[in-house]
Amino acid sequence: MAQSKFFILIVFFFVMSVAMAQAMDEDLLQEKTKEVSKTLRCAVCQSESIWESNATLAIQMRDIIRERLIEGESPDEIRAYFISRYGDYIVFKPRFRGINILLWGGPFLLLAIGAFFLHRNLRKWTTQSTQTGPEHLNPIDEKQRKRIEAELRSLK
Repeated sequence: MAQSKFFILIVFFFVMSVAMAQAMDEDLLQEKTKEVSKTLRCAVCQSESIWESNATLAIQMRDIIRERLIEGESPDEIRAYFISRYGDYIVFKPRFRGINILLWGGPFLLLAIGAFFLHRNLRKWTTQSTQTGPEHLNPIDEKQRKRIEAELRSLK
């Protein structure tokens, strides 16, 4: 009788350890699925990742990611699979090649062009203001000076 209780206890601990190992594997699989899903855009919602979206297509895509992770594919291989089916639009961070170089470099190029024109215009304005400063104005003659003095006296 004691042996059967001991045997049942051993079987119970074995089953529990297997269940805990599966739960840890399940948690790890869920975390990897979440990691990959957050880098892919939902084709229906377009502003959400497939992890955040509740669209039917997003749920199916999460299932595909999960299946491919179980099969042993890496996250990069899974992303490559979705890029081959949906194009570069499906990833939130586009690859640095082809026309996508404009996406990455365009803002910096526009900033540099704007800085160039700003510098050029500021330089032109400062040289104009120094050339047309008070020392470059024509001095007033005696007739204009008398008229100004007369106007000032009439104001008092």
